[in-house]
Amino acid sequence: MCAASNKPFPFVDLKATISPLAEELIEACSRVVRSGWFLHGPETEAFERELAASCGARYAVAVSNGLDALRLTLRAWKQLGMLRDGDEVIVAANTYIASILAITDAGLVPVLVEPDPVTFNLDPTRIKGAITPRTRAIMEVHLYGHPCAARVIREIADRHGLLIIEDNAQAIGATEAGVSTGAMGDAAAFSFYPTKNIGALGDAGAVTTNSAELAGAVRALANYGSDRRYHNIYEGFNCRMDEMQAAMLRVKLRHLEEESTRRREVADAYSAHIDNPKILTPVVAAECSHVWHQYVVRVGERDAFRDYLHRQGIPTDIHYAVPPHLQPCYAGRFPGSYPVTEQLADEVVSLPIANVTPADARDISLIINKF
Repeated sequence: MCAASNKPFPFVDLKATISPLAEELIEACSRVVRSGWFLHGPETEAFERELAASCGARYAVAVSNGLDALRLTLRAWKQLGMLRDGDEVIVAANTYIASILAITDAGLVPVLVEPDPVTFNLDPTRIKGAITPRTRAIMEVHLYGHPCAARVIREIADRHGLLIIEDNAQAIGATEAGVSTGAMGDAAAFSFYPTKNIGALGDAGAVTTNSAELAGAVRALANYGSDRRYHNIYEGFNCRMDEMQAAMLRVKLRHLEEESTRRREVADAYSAHIDNPKILTPVVAAECSHVWHQYVVRVGERDAFRDYLHRQGIPTDIHYAVPPHLQPCYAGRFPGSYPVTEQLADEVVSLPIANVTPADARDISLIINKF
Protein backbone atom coordinates (compact mmCIF):
# COMPACT_ATOMS: atom_id res chain seq x y z
CA MET A 1 0.00 0.00 0.00
CA CYS A 2 1.09 3.58 -0.48
CA ALA A 3 2.65 4.77 2.75
CA ALA A 4 1.41 8.32 2.20
CA SER A 5 -2.26 7.27 2.12
CA ASN A 6 -1.86 4.01 4.07
CA LYS A 7 -4.32 2.28 1.75
CA PRO A 8 -4.27 0.70 -1.72
CA PHE A 9 -5.05 2.85 -4.73
CA PRO A 10 -5.76 2.07 -8.41
CA PHE A 11 -3.26 2.60 -11.21
CA VAL A 12 -5.65 5.16 -12.71
CA ASP A 13 -8.73 6.62 -11.01
CA LEU A 14 -10.65 8.68 -13.57
CA LYS A 15 -13.19 9.86 -11.02
CA ALA A 16 -10.40 11.32 -8.91
CA THR A 17 -8.74 12.78 -12.02
CA ILE A 18 -11.75 14.85 -13.03
CA SER A 19 -12.94 15.69 -9.53
CA PRO A 20 -11.06 19.03 -9.27
CA LEU A 21 -12.60 20.07 -12.61
CA ALA A 22 -16.11 18.80 -11.90
CA GLU A 23 -17.82 22.20 -11.71
CA GLU A 24 -16.18 23.43 -14.90
CA LEU A 25 -17.07 20.21 -16.71
CA ILE A 26 -20.68 20.33 -15.53
CA GLU A 27 -20.96 23.93 -16.70
CA ALA A 28 -19.52 23.00 -20.09
CA CYS A 29 -21.92 20.06 -20.38
CA SER A 30 -24.87 22.27 -19.46
CA ARG A 31 -23.78 24.83 -22.06
CA VAL A 32 -23.96 22.19 -24.79
CA VAL A 33 -27.31 20.86 -23.57
CA ARG A 34 -28.80 24.35 -23.51
CA SER A 35 -27.44 25.14 -26.97
CA GLY A 36 -29.21 22.25 -28.69
CA TRP A 37 -26.20 21.98 -31.03
CA PHE A 38 -24.42 18.63 -30.80
CA LEU A 39 -22.23 18.27 -33.93
CA HIS A 40 -20.23 20.73 -36.05
CA GLY A 41 -20.92 23.54 -33.61
CA PRO A 42 -19.16 26.37 -31.77
CA GLU A 43 -17.57 24.14 -29.10
CA THR A 44 -15.76 22.05 -31.72
CA GLU A 45 -14.68 25.14 -33.64
CA ALA A 46 -13.36 26.76 -30.48
CA PHE A 47 -11.54 23.61 -29.38
CA GLU A 48 -9.85 23.35 -32.77
CA ARG A 49 -8.61 26.94 -32.53
CA GLU A 50 -7.41 26.49 -28.97
CA LEU A 51 -5.65 23.19 -29.65
CA ALA A 52 -3.85 24.59 -32.70
CA ALA A 53 -2.74 27.62 -30.71
CA SER A 54 -1.55 25.50 -27.80
CA CYS A 55 0.92 23.54 -29.91
CA GLY A 56 1.82 26.23 -32.46
CA ALA A 57 0.10 24.70 -35.50
CA ARG A 58 -2.03 26.65 -37.99
CA TYR A 59 -4.89 24.16 -38.18
CA ALA A 60 -6.54 21.51 -36.03
CA VAL A 61 -9.31 19.14 -37.03
CA ALA A 62 -11.28 17.44 -34.25
CA VAL A 63 -12.05 13.77 -34.92
CA SER A 64 -13.43 10.69 -33.18
CA ASN A 65 -10.29 9.13 -31.65
CA GLY A 66 -6.53 8.84 -31.92
CA LEU A 67 -6.47 5.89 -34.30
CA ASP A 68 -8.84 7.68 -36.66
CA ALA A 69 -6.60 10.76 -36.47
CA LEU A 70 -3.72 8.66 -37.80
CA ARG A 71 -5.87 6.84 -40.36
CA LEU A 72 -7.43 10.02 -41.70
CA THR A 73 -4.07 11.77 -42.08
CA LEU A 74 -2.56 8.93 -44.08
CA ARG A 75 -5.72 8.57 -46.17
CA ALA A 76 -5.76 12.31 -46.80
CA TRP A 77 -2.19 12.24 -48.08
CA LYS A 78 -3.22 9.45 -50.44
CA GLN A 79 -6.18 11.47 -51.70
CA LEU A 80 -3.85 14.41 -52.28
CA GLY A 81 -1.46 12.22 -54.29
CA MET A 82 1.34 12.38 -51.73
CA LEU A 83 1.16 8.69 -50.84
CA ARG A 84 0.20 5.61 -52.86
CA ASP A 85 -0.65 1.99 -52.09
CA GLY A 86 2.48 0.07 -51.17
CA ASP A 87 4.50 3.08 -50.06
CA GLU A 88 6.61 2.51 -46.96
CA VAL A 89 6.33 4.32 -43.64
CA ILE A 90 9.17 4.05 -41.12
CA VAL A 91 7.94 3.64 -37.55
CA ALA A 92 9.35 2.54 -34.19
CA ALA A 93 9.03 -1.20 -33.61
CA ASN A 94 8.03 -0.79 -29.94
CA THR A 95 5.02 1.44 -30.49
CA TYR A 96 1.44 0.62 -29.53
CA ILE A 97 -0.28 -1.35 -32.26
CA ALA A 98 -2.53 1.58 -33.25
CA SER A 99 0.41 3.20 -35.05
CA ILE A 100 0.84 0.10 -37.22
CA LEU A 101 -2.90 -0.44 -37.72
CA ALA A 102 -3.23 3.03 -39.23
CA ILE A 103 -0.43 2.37 -41.70
CA THR A 104 -1.72 -0.99 -42.92
CA ASP A 105 -5.33 0.28 -42.99
CA ALA A 106 -4.22 2.90 -45.50
CA GLY A 107 -2.67 0.28 -47.78
CA LEU A 108 0.84 1.33 -46.79
CA VAL A 109 3.76 -0.77 -45.58
CA PRO A 110 5.14 -0.26 -42.05
CA VAL A 111 8.92 -0.56 -41.84
CA LEU A 112 9.85 -1.24 -38.24
CA VAL A 113 12.94 0.41 -36.80
CA GLU A 114 14.36 -0.34 -33.37
CA PRO A 115 13.99 2.29 -30.62
CA ASP A 116 16.62 4.07 -28.60
CA PRO A 117 16.63 2.00 -25.36
CA VAL A 118 17.20 5.17 -23.30
CA THR A 119 14.36 7.38 -24.57
CA PHE A 120 12.20 4.46 -25.85
CA ASN A 121 11.61 6.49 -29.05
CA LEU A 122 12.55 5.86 -32.67
CA ASP A 123 16.36 5.71 -32.92
CA PRO A 124 17.34 8.26 -35.59
CA THR A 125 20.70 6.56 -36.15
CA ARG A 126 18.84 3.53 -37.52
CA ILE A 127 16.54 5.40 -39.90
CA LYS A 128 18.98 5.78 -42.80
CA GLY A 129 19.45 2.01 -43.04
CA ALA A 130 15.67 1.54 -43.31
CA ILE A 131 15.11 3.96 -46.20
CA THR A 132 14.38 2.35 -49.58
CA PRO A 133 13.13 3.70 -52.93
CA ARG A 134 9.56 3.05 -51.64
CA THR A 135 9.94 5.04 -48.43
CA ARG A 136 7.61 8.05 -48.36
CA ALA A 137 7.07 8.91 -44.70
CA ILE A 138 8.32 8.62 -41.13
CA MET A 139 5.96 8.24 -38.19
CA GLU A 140 7.33 9.78 -35.01
CA VAL A 141 5.76 8.20 -31.93
CA HIS A 142 6.34 10.34 -28.85
CA LEU A 143 6.15 7.36 -26.51
CA TYR A 144 5.22 7.74 -22.83
CA GLY A 145 5.28 11.55 -23.12
CA HIS A 146 8.90 11.98 -24.28
CA PRO A 147 9.25 13.85 -27.60
CA CYS A 148 11.18 12.22 -30.42
CA ALA A 149 14.48 13.59 -31.68
CA ALA A 150 12.41 15.68 -34.08
CA ARG A 151 15.10 18.02 -35.41
CA VAL A 152 17.37 15.14 -36.41
CA ILE A 153 14.47 13.24 -37.94
CA ARG A 154 13.39 16.37 -39.84
CA GLU A 155 16.89 16.71 -41.31
CA ILE A 156 16.74 13.09 -42.49
CA ALA A 157 13.23 13.53 -43.87
CA ASP A 158 14.12 16.70 -45.76
CA ARG A 159 17.23 15.08 -47.21
CA HIS A 160 15.13 12.23 -48.62
CA GLY A 161 11.91 14.09 -49.40
CA LEU A 162 9.84 12.27 -46.78
CA LEU A 163 6.68 13.27 -44.95
CA ILE A 164 6.58 13.23 -41.14
CA ILE A 165 3.49 12.29 -39.16
CA GLU A 166 3.61 12.52 -35.37
CA ASP A 167 1.75 9.94 -33.31
CA ASN A 168 1.17 12.38 -30.48
CA ALA A 169 -1.30 10.25 -28.52
CA GLN A 170 0.81 10.42 -25.34
CA ALA A 171 2.82 13.65 -25.40
CA ILE A 172 0.58 16.69 -25.68
CA GLY A 173 2.51 19.67 -24.33
CA ALA A 174 5.97 18.09 -24.60
CA THR A 175 8.69 20.08 -26.37
CA GLU A 176 12.09 19.78 -27.99
CA ALA A 177 14.14 23.00 -28.13
CA GLY A 178 10.98 24.97 -27.47
CA VAL A 179 8.96 23.39 -30.30
CA SER A 180 5.84 21.57 -29.16
CA THR A 181 4.70 18.15 -30.21
CA GLY A 182 1.91 18.63 -32.69
CA ALA A 183 4.03 21.13 -34.63
CA MET A 184 7.19 19.06 -35.22
CA GLY A 185 6.08 17.20 -38.35
CA ASP A 186 3.90 17.75 -41.40
CA ALA A 187 0.92 16.52 -39.41
CA ALA A 188 0.21 15.15 -35.95
CA ALA A 189 -2.43 12.84 -34.52
CA PHE A 190 -3.72 13.30 -30.98
CA SER A 191 -5.67 10.92 -28.77
CA PHE A 192 -7.97 12.12 -26.01
CA TYR A 193 -8.81 8.67 -24.65
CA PRO A 194 -9.92 9.18 -21.01
CA THR A 195 -6.61 8.05 -19.47
CA LYS A 196 -4.48 10.47 -21.52
CA ASN A 197 -2.93 13.58 -19.92
CA ILE A 198 -6.00 15.44 -21.07
CA GLY A 199 -8.77 12.97 -21.77
CA ALA A 200 -12.32 13.23 -23.01
CA LEU A 201 -15.26 11.86 -21.08
CA GLY A 202 -15.52 9.21 -23.75
CA ASP A 203 -13.24 9.10 -26.77
CA ALA A 204 -11.91 11.76 -29.11
CA GLY A 205 -8.91 12.73 -31.19
CA ALA A 206 -7.53 15.47 -33.43
CA VAL A 207 -5.15 16.21 -36.29
CA THR A 208 -2.91 19.27 -36.37
CA THR A 209 -1.00 20.57 -39.38
CA ASN A 210 0.28 23.74 -41.04
CA SER A 211 -1.20 22.64 -44.37
CA ALA A 212 -4.62 24.06 -45.25
CA GLU A 213 -4.92 21.46 -48.01
CA LEU A 214 -4.31 18.56 -45.64
CA ALA A 215 -6.62 19.97 -42.97
CA GLY A 216 -9.38 20.30 -45.56
CA ALA A 217 -8.90 16.74 -46.79
CA VAL A 218 -8.92 15.33 -43.24
CA ARG A 219 -12.06 17.30 -42.40
CA ALA A 220 -13.84 16.05 -45.50
CA LEU A 221 -12.79 12.43 -45.01
CA ALA A 222 -14.00 12.52 -41.40
CA ASN A 223 -17.45 13.69 -42.56
CA TYR A 224 -18.37 11.03 -45.13
CA GLY A 225 -15.91 12.50 -47.62
CA SER A 226 -17.99 15.65 -48.09
CA ASP A 227 -16.71 19.20 -48.45
CA ARG A 228 -20.27 20.52 -48.24
CA ARG A 229 -23.69 19.00 -47.68
CA TYR A 230 -24.56 16.23 -50.14
CA HIS A 231 -21.34 16.78 -52.07
CA ASN A 232 -18.90 13.91 -51.47
CA ILE A 233 -15.47 14.41 -52.97
CA TYR A 234 -13.95 11.32 -51.28
CA GLU A 235 -15.09 7.89 -50.18
CA GLY A 236 -15.04 8.97 -46.57
CA PHE A 237 -15.90 7.90 -43.04
CA ASN A 238 -17.91 9.05 -40.04
CA CYS A 239 -15.15 10.14 -37.65
CA ARG A 240 -16.43 13.37 -36.14
CA MET A 241 -15.94 14.71 -32.63
CA ASP A 242 -19.21 15.69 -30.97
CA GLU A 243 -19.87 19.01 -29.24
CA MET A 244 -20.01 17.46 -25.79
CA GLN A 245 -16.50 16.03 -26.00
CA ALA A 246 -15.19 19.26 -27.50
CA ALA A 247 -16.64 21.23 -24.59
CA MET A 248 -15.09 18.83 -22.07
CA LEU A 249 -11.73 19.01 -23.80
CA ARG A 250 -11.76 22.80 -23.81
CA VAL A 251 -11.90 22.61 -20.01
CA LYS A 252 -9.13 20.02 -19.88
CA LEU A 253 -6.93 21.98 -22.31
CA ARG A 254 -7.06 25.05 -20.08
CA HIS A 255 -5.48 22.94 -17.33
CA LEU A 256 -2.87 21.21 -19.51
CA GLU A 257 0.15 23.07 -18.14
CA GLU A 258 -0.76 22.44 -14.50
CA GLU A 259 -1.33 18.75 -15.29
CA SER A 260 2.06 18.57 -17.02
CA THR A 261 3.71 20.31 -14.07
CA ARG A 262 2.07 17.93 -11.59
CA ARG A 263 3.28 14.90 -13.53
CA ARG A 264 6.80 16.31 -13.77
CA GLU A 265 6.89 16.80 -10.01
CA VAL A 266 5.85 13.19 -9.44
CA ALA A 267 8.37 11.93 -12.01
CA ASP A 268 11.12 14.04 -10.42
CA ALA A 269 10.31 12.49 -7.03
CA TYR A 270 10.59 8.97 -8.46
CA SER A 271 13.87 9.75 -10.23
CA ALA A 272 15.35 11.41 -7.15
CA HIS A 273 14.44 8.67 -4.70
CA ILE A 274 14.62 5.36 -6.61
CA ASP A 275 18.04 3.97 -5.75
CA ASN A 276 18.17 0.30 -6.62
CA PRO A 277 20.70 -1.22 -9.05
CA LYS A 278 18.00 -3.57 -10.35
CA ILE A 279 15.87 -0.66 -11.53
CA LEU A 280 16.67 1.54 -14.54
CA THR A 281 14.82 4.85 -14.30
CA PRO A 282 13.88 6.88 -17.42
CA VAL A 283 16.11 9.60 -18.84
CA VAL A 284 15.03 12.87 -20.45
CA ALA A 285 17.07 13.85 -23.51
CA ALA A 286 18.78 17.24 -23.71
CA GLU A 287 16.55 20.18 -24.72
CA CYS A 288 13.43 18.05 -24.23
CA SER A 289 10.54 18.53 -21.83
CA HIS A 290 8.76 15.29 -20.91
CA VAL A 291 5.07 15.26 -19.94
CA TRP A 292 5.13 11.79 -18.35
CA HIS A 293 2.04 10.10 -19.68
CA GLN A 294 3.72 7.10 -18.10
CA TYR A 295 6.69 6.77 -15.77
CA VAL A 296 8.38 3.65 -17.15
CA VAL A 297 11.27 1.84 -15.50
CA ARG A 298 13.16 -1.22 -16.73
CA VAL A 299 13.50 -4.26 -14.48
CA GLY A 300 15.13 -7.55 -15.42
CA GLU A 301 13.12 -9.48 -12.83
CA ARG A 302 9.84 -7.91 -13.89
CA ASP A 303 7.36 -10.51 -12.70
CA ALA A 304 8.97 -10.72 -9.28
CA PHE A 305 9.12 -6.92 -9.07
CA ARG A 306 5.46 -6.46 -9.97
CA ASP A 307 4.42 -9.18 -7.54
CA TYR A 308 6.46 -7.54 -4.79
CA LEU A 309 4.82 -4.14 -5.38
CA HIS A 310 1.37 -5.73 -5.63
CA ARG A 311 1.83 -7.22 -2.17
CA GLN A 312 2.60 -3.70 -0.94
CA GLY A 313 -0.63 -2.39 -2.48
CA ILE A 314 1.19 -0.58 -5.28
CA PRO A 315 -0.33 -1.11 -8.74
CA THR A 316 1.78 -1.32 -11.90
CA ASP A 317 1.13 -1.86 -15.60
CA ILE A 318 3.06 -2.81 -18.74
CA HIS A 319 3.15 -0.55 -21.80
CA TYR A 320 3.53 -2.71 -23.89
CA ALA A 321 4.01 -6.40 -23.18
CA VAL A 322 3.64 -7.65 -26.78
CA PRO A 323 5.14 -5.57 -29.61
CA PRO A 324 3.23 -5.26 -32.91
CA HIS A 325 5.44 -7.66 -34.88
CA LEU A 326 4.53 -10.46 -32.44
CA GLN A 327 0.78 -9.84 -32.52
CA PRO A 328 -1.32 -12.59 -34.17
CA CYS A 329 -2.86 -10.19 -36.69
CA TYR A 330 0.61 -9.47 -38.11
CA ALA A 331 1.98 -13.00 -38.01
CA GLY A 332 4.62 -13.39 -40.71
CA ARG A 333 4.45 -9.75 -41.81
CA PHE A 334 7.68 -8.62 -40.13
CA PRO A 335 10.38 -11.25 -40.63
CA GLY A 336 13.21 -9.08 -39.31
CA SER A 337 14.89 -9.25 -35.91
CA TYR A 338 13.98 -6.72 -33.22
CA PRO A 339 16.03 -7.59 -30.11
CA VAL A 340 15.88 -4.13 -28.50
CA THR A 341 12.11 -3.98 -28.86
CA GLU A 342 11.67 -7.47 -27.45
CA GLN A 343 13.98 -6.78 -24.52
CA LEU A 344 12.03 -3.64 -23.67
CA ALA A 345 8.77 -5.57 -23.93
CA ASP A 346 10.16 -8.02 -21.36
CA GLU A 347 11.46 -5.37 -18.95
CA VAL A 348 9.29 -2.24 -18.97
CA VAL A 349 7.08 -1.48 -15.97
CA SER A 350 4.85 1.58 -15.61
CA LEU A 351 4.66 2.98 -12.10
CA PRO A 352 1.54 4.90 -11.01
CA ILE A 353 1.66 8.59 -11.92
CA ALA A 354 -1.86 9.73 -12.83
CA ASN A 355 -3.26 9.83 -9.29
CA VAL A 356 -0.24 10.03 -6.99
CA THR A 357 1.54 12.94 -5.33
CA PRO A 358 5.28 13.57 -5.08
CA ALA A 359 5.04 12.33 -1.47
CA ASP A 360 3.43 9.10 -2.71
CA ALA A 361 6.18 8.73 -5.29
CA ARG A 362 8.85 9.19 -2.61
CA ASP A 363 7.25 6.53 -0.41
CA ILE A 364 6.80 4.14 -3.32
CA SER A 365 10.46 4.69 -4.21
CA LEU A 366 11.58 3.71 -0.73
CA ILE A 367 9.60 0.48 -1.07
CA ILE A 368 11.16 -0.10 -4.52
CA ASN A 369 14.62 0.34 -3.03
CA LYS A 370 14.00 -2.67 -0.78
CA PHE A 371 13.29 -4.99 -3.73
